[in-house]
Amino acid sequence: MAGMLYVTMEPREGLNPDQFHEWYNNEHGPTRQRLPHIFTNGLRYRATDGQKPHFLANYDVTDMAHLLTPTYTDLRANRTPREAATIGQVDVDRKFFDLVAAQQGPSFKPIESLTDAEAEGQVLVSVEVSLKPGVEGAEEHVTRWYVEEHLPMLSKIPGWLRSRVFRTPSVVEGGKDVKIVTLHEYARENGLEGPEHKASMNTPWRTEVFDKYIASKGRRTYELFYIFGPGPRDLDSLSRLPESGAFATADKTISTSPGATTAVINAFVNTPDGLTIPYRLEGNPSPTAPVVAFSNSLLTSLHMWDDFVGILKAARPDLRILRYDTRGRHSIPQPPVPATLDMLADDLATLLAGLRITKLHALIGVSMGGATSLKFALKYPELLDRFIACDFNVASSDANTQAWKDRIAIAEGPDGGISKLAAITVERWFHPHTMKQKPEIADAMIKMVAANSVEGFKYSCQALWRNDMREEMKTCRAKALLVVGDGDGNGALVRAMEGFRANVGEKGAELKIVPTCGHLPMTESPGEFWEAVEAFL
Repeated sequence: MAGMLYVTMEPREGLNPDQFHEWYNNEHGPTRQRLPHIFTNGLRYRATDGQKPHFLANYDVTDMAHLLTPTYTDLRANRTPREAATIGQVDVDRKFFDLVAAQQGPSFKPIESLTDAEAEGQVLVSVEVSLKPGVEGAEEHVTRWYVEEHLPMLSKIPGWLRSRVFRTPSVVEGGKDVKIVTLHEYARENGLEGPEHKASMNTPWRTEVFDKYIASKGRRTYELFYIFGPGPRDLDSLSRLPESGAFATADKTISTSPGATTAVINAFVNTPDGLTIPYRLEGNPSPTAPVVAFSNSLLTSLHMWDDFVGILKAARPDLRILRYDTRGRHSIPQPPVPATLDMLADDLATLLAGLRITKLHALIGVSMGGATSLKFALKYPELLDRFIACDFNVASSDANTQAWKDRIAIAEGPDGGISKLAAITVERWFHPHTMKQKPEIADAMIKMVAANSVEGFKYSCQALWRNDMREEMKTCRAKALLVVGDGDGNGALVRAMEGFRANVGEKGAELKIVPTCGHLPMTESPGEFWEAVEAFL
């Protein structure tokens, strides 16, 4: 039976409001959204009627029986110390509701499918009635009145979106003191308290139902203010916490660091094929700040951008910055499946959806990340305003494919394996000037490459086999800038990118060449790379 987990909360005096919201938005809610077979959404409301409890969260449940399984009950039994400390300072009332009936208008859309801007401020009216004890058929009569008269009359109110009828306690709990709870959703601008609403409250049938079957009624009104996703994203509350508010899960897969200008969230989302995509969110804490995302080259981690991101944060404090580790960095789906550029573009779309980011201001990618950026712009034009694609090619050749197979053989070989490949790769990537004058950068990159999963490399590099975007890229609608290091491939990649830049979209793309750099100019010379991209961003 479908239903709802309905939780009202009132933080006690002395609990920092930012601690309450940051814990709820970055730990509690996302944890449940990572169980999509149980919870289809998670919504937060605040009261508009001046009553307490002031906060409400509700979660639509696919089948109430799931709430009795260890998958869910273990979440409550194994709380983190931070969660236990915070929830111990909150008065919480949890209820399980079974869904009985629902009616919706033609303009209704599930809130989780809306953008934050579209959904914020939607009105929820919650009405709970208790039944007179010992009156036979009371539940059936009340439910019938709701379904056959009251909800159809409410549907005439301007701004009405949906009404649902629930019963509590849920059948999974048992209990005799049944209450009927109705939840009514309205647009921000609506006709509540207007003539249609008043008419629905004054009918003979309603009078009869209340006289015969209903012992008491409670009514609350709320407005929506937050929608959970599976990825923690609340930099705003985090930015106002003291250093002591830092948090990390036991397995270190999620961590948060507070700070007015240094707040950082490290976490992950899961792809539909079961892969974990780690990400790092930082920069401007405002949830409405424009977002710049980065797509790494093969074999590197999101930290390849560290020095450049430092420059970007100082120069553009208005931006929120999203980095993530590409498929294959740590693991691959089982059974193994070769990656494609379509998969890599889909991974980024999944990440943005998990963080409820509706459109990127910019996407910056290099090498395989450059190819991913172009593919993403082609496949998801509605999610992107502009992109910077660096040091990549729009088509591969049989020779490229053979080169990758040779590299896989080195990585899997007994004489050094991935460490040997790392040294060879970095020497091939970096400009001779970098290797001689900046050995610390080269050494750090060798360690980063050597830490890549061998199996992940084997299957993810296949995204660069047999791909050809030469015709498709002509349809590109996003603004594009191409960047390349002057020494990449001893200048061969400069010539290749010069050859195709005119075919990126209708007007082509400008090509910027970064001097004394090889394959990763943003790592080798981040200052010069910033000069190349600053105006475009």
